[in-house]
Amino acid sequence: MKVGVFDHLDNDALPIAQFLDERLALIEAYDRAGFYAYHLAEHHGTALGMAPSPNVFLASVAQRTKNLRFGPMVYALPLYHPLRLAQEICMLDQLSHGRLVIGFGRGSAPGELRFYGVEPQDAEAIFRARLPLVLEALETGVLREPGRPAPLDAIELKVACLQKPTPPVWYGVHSPDSAERAAMRGWQTISLDTAEEARACCEAYRSARGAGHDEALMGLGRFIVVASTDEEALSLARRAYPNWHRSFTHLARKLGSTARHPRPDTWDALHAQGKGIAGAPDTVARLLRAQMQESQCNYLVGQFAFGDLSAAELQTSLDLFTRDVWPALS
Repeated sequence: MKVGVFDHLDNDALPIAQFLDERLALIEAYDRAGFYAYHLAEHHGTALGMAPSPNVFLASVAQRTKNLRFGPMVYALPLYHPLRLAQEICMLDQLSHGRLVIGFGRGSAPGELRFYGVEPQDAEAIFRARLPLVLEALETGVLREPGRPAPLDAIELKVACLQKPTPPVWYGVHSPDSAERAAMRGWQTISLDTAEEARACCEAYRSARGAGHDEALMGLGRFIVVASTDEEALSLARRAYPNWHRSFTHLARKLGSTARHPRPDTWDALHAQGKGIAGAPDTVARLLRAQMQESQCNYLVGQFAFGDLSAAELQTSLDLFTRDVWPALS
């Protein structure tokens, strides 16, 4: 089974340079361990987003790793000019010798969109207008923008993608309809929802994709903490997760939002939803096997680093997962 990593790059305690150094060292460990891909979230104005420019951070990842695929999950597309984004994607693909994976979204946080002068109600229209421009530019090496006078309506990128026609595109799915849309485009998917909800998406994806295609990766994202005993792992998770959640909800509180947030504020509540797994290796392997079987996903995406978990705690969790949990999932 392929296993990947999802990361918010959240930090509200360490000096930033130290935090970034430690996270890059952890990503090197993911690479050595044989993880398939590293998926990085994009956030702004919150401790959840220590990589407000994902491409700058990912350029470092490209140089620090050898086999690990990596990329945004997702670019908040309304915040980017299509020309700059297409050019930077091509640069990262070349710098990594074809290991880049890409994902695009509308931007999930209204406050973050407004920081850039984008009104949330306009994000969908901007996304729909810009995504075809970026994808066509990656395929052809030319950004074509109808309505602009020649020669500005066709701008050569000069730096082309290494992967053809484009780097693999990933999409976050939350419903069978979104899974069908991804299947029709040949995009790979990640679900952060319950195993039951993820299964509905997988079934819709496979049905829409039809026969005659290679099996796409359909990921299931989970917070994961592994320690020597169940008690130790739960203690770590219960300590670290509320710190992550405070960062996750920081902007909503600051801006006075009354929206209901998709993640509960305690580890036990997260675990009750099946979205947080903590325990000794046998416990974690048993719970993850059951979820992968129920969901019918074929790609596990672990969020190992979150909250105030230290570099030593993260390395121990990763070592136990790699040595004792991962082999038991096959």
